[in-house]
Amino acid sequence: QVLLVESGGGFVQPGRSLRLACAASGRTFNGNIMEWYRQAPDKERELVAQITPGGYTNYADSVKGRFTISRDNTRSTIYLQMNSLKPEDTAVYYCRASTPGRDYWGRGTQVTVSS
Repeated sequence: QVLLVESGGGFVQPGRSLRLACAASGRTFNGNIMEWYRQAPDKERELVAQITPGGYTNYADSVKGRFTISRDNTRSTIYLQMNSLKPEDTAVYYCRASTPGRDYWGRGTQVTVSS
């Protein structure tokens, strides 16, 4: 069974940092694009960050300069370092693996930014 499992979410104050992780099991995605999405209450799911197999990254304008996506292929894990968090970053964060023919999604991890 192929699984993507996110971790690292939590409740933090504005300006603080969190690091999310997404670990794959059942297969590796080292040759695939990996992405972080988020979905806030009453909003559509949106792409936050993307990393290619070669390490090229792309970010939503709202997180540029604050978030960093990375991957560790030896651990079949991707990360999202989130700095200078804002209340509007509050959402459930999901990782996605894009492969020919299908996409894989994790179940998400909640991030809440509030004072």
